[in-house]
Amino acid sequence: MVLWPAVTLLGFLMLTALVIAMGTQSTARYEAEKQAASAPLPRSAAPESVGAPAIL
Repeated sequence: MVLWPAVTLLGFLMLTALVIAMGTQSTARYEAEKQAASAPLPRSAAPESVGAPAIL
């Protein structure tokens, strides 16, 4: 008689823990991507040509 409510409660708690774990991972990934996108890009060592291409 008490078995099914206990199984239901246990299943609910397990699914809740799974949703929290997945949300935590997703949020961490989002924050890492957001940090990487807002970080300044490293400057290259070689200068870039801005003018017209050289004719050989």
